[in-house]
Amino acid sequence: MKVYNSLAIADAADLRFGFAPKPLKTRDGLILGGGTVYPELNFTLPTMLVDASTMPEVRQHYRDIIRSAGRRAAELEAPGLVVEFETLPPMTENPDWGIELTRILLDGLEEARSRHGLKSTLRITPNDTREMERPPRMRQGRLYEAMLRTFEGCAAAGAELLSIESVGGKEVHDDALLNGDLRGVLFALCVMGVRDMRFLWSGLDAIARRHGAHCAGDTACGFGNTAMVLAEQRMIPRVFAAVVRAVSAVRTLVGYECGAVGPGKDCAYENPILKAITGFPMAMEGKAAACAHSSPLGNIAAATCDTWSNESVQHIKLLGGMAPTCCLEQLIYDCRLMNQALADGKDAALSYRKWMVHSDAGLDPQAHVLTPENAVAIAAAIVRADTPLKAGRAAALTALEQIRRGHREGRLKLPPREVPWLDRMQRTLEGIPDDETRFIDEMMAAVDTSKFVAADYDLG
Repeated sequence: MKVYNSLAIADAADLRFGFAPKPLKTRDGLILGGGTVYPELNFTLPTMLVDASTMPEVRQHYRDIIRSAGRRAAELEAPGLVVEFETLPPMTENPDWGIELTRILLDGLEEARSRHGLKSTLRITPNDTREMERPPRMRQGRLYEAMLRTFEGCAAAGAELLSIESVGGKEVHDDALLNGDLRGVLFALCVMGVRDMRFLWSGLDAIARRHGAHCAGDTACGFGNTAMVLAEQRMIPRVFAAVVRAVSAVRTLVGYECGAVGPGKDCAYENPILKAITGFPMAMEGKAAACAHSSPLGNIAAATCDTWSNESVQHIKLLGGMAPTCCLEQLIYDCRLMNQALADGKDAALSYRKWMVHSDAGLDPQAHVLTPENAVAIAAAIVRADTPLKAGRAAALTALEQIRRGHREGRLKLPPREVPWLDRMQRTLEGIPDDETRFIDEMMAAVDTSKFVAADYDLG
């Protein structure tokens, strides 16, 4: 495993859209992080049953989506296109279905290439179906084996980028969120999550190497984005969700330690921190992802992106056409603007980045911790730590410091009811021991161990 003990981007001025110190060149010649921001289209089916009887209809949906997307991307003269195929659970439980649909999408991209000269690449993101049984079996069983077969078959078919929204540690994290339990958050992300990521991504790296594909990256979607959605619904404090986001970077970083090279998964809003650490390109989503979920990060998310995504949209009819094609058009125009700023030089790009950052950063602590300056500070705190637990605590303490300073200086609005949470979280973090074994013993006595298989996390 690679160890990150220094930053690839130490100067916040260099943490910006379109450029990564370690760009990724795809088979088709796209250079992700090489000076151009590319649209990344994600889509899903309309509300329908997915089973053997409906597979002919499912196939046709995906043929229509990719044909229309390729045609519109060519018409708008997009410099290239990244397509993400997030499988639905039945497509991962039945690997042949996911593999067949991957081939359909690849055929559609090849048609766009031959007809229009459109360069493209396909990201495959199978579901982490391990959580579909209780307690989840993280290292064996029918669901785990089917998930790996889906990855293997899709990579063999030609999918170039491998990603997943993995869920290791979520058995504890969900309760920790609802209870405002920061110790539980660190246990779930920095102990359970880190251990599961090491196991899972070592296997995915082997699959990628066998087929000449790339491990792209994971996401703490089920952790940080769950916190974000709960905060949007006023169920948990926004300051708590902001700290969770900072800690989540420790967990997602493990994918890169195991061989991932980007672009990081779009729904990983922790990606600016990871870009500063690793130097790899990152996908991001923001305002164009409102079709999938709300967030307070609509503009700031684009400030450091290398591909710009819509998250996911159903294949339904809108006034302007089918929703995936409409979303792609929005992405292409966003990317045009970013690429024009890049073409006008670094100063112009930094001015545009400043506007995107400042339009969000003062309104929500979750945006505030992701400014380039704050992302670099959190990244630096993570790489200075010598264990994941210490890294998570350091990331959380750094995020708290940034939130306090921003609020004190009048640059960040906080609801008065949330301000006491800053001291509460500070006290919790100061009480977490340096020794991971001691912390594990304390947490195993505190959490509901019936919700997970301890041996799957090397905890029993």
